[in-house]
Amino acid sequence: MGLTTSKHGDVTLIRLDGQLTVGNRQELKAAAQVALEGGARKLLFDCASTSYIDSSGLGALVTIARRAREVGGAIRLTGLNEDLQSLFELTKLDTLFEIYPDTDRALAGY
Repeated sequence: MGLTTSKHGDVTLIRLDGQLTVGNRQELKAAAQVALEGGARKLLFDCASTSYIDSSGLGALVTIARRAREVGGAIRLTGLNEDLQSLFELTKLDTLFEIYPDTDRALAGY
């Protein structure tokens, strides 16, 4: 998995490329932690190039969401493919995360 971090106003955008699995979940958690420790409170995870997320990857996202909320932050997800959208719905994680079809809509009104 590759990660790219950029700023869009006061939103930190983290793009996930490839698969989010047990082997690389710590990389995502570390990137989010750096952003939160740096004062970021609005995180947007762009999953348009993410093909697969295993249970460890889901757990990492839940952990990040909890940490963000602890410091008054929020997380949004964007660009989920059909399979990932279904995964979030089946696991009821679509109730934990705000999910948007594209980055522009996710950034709007954040």
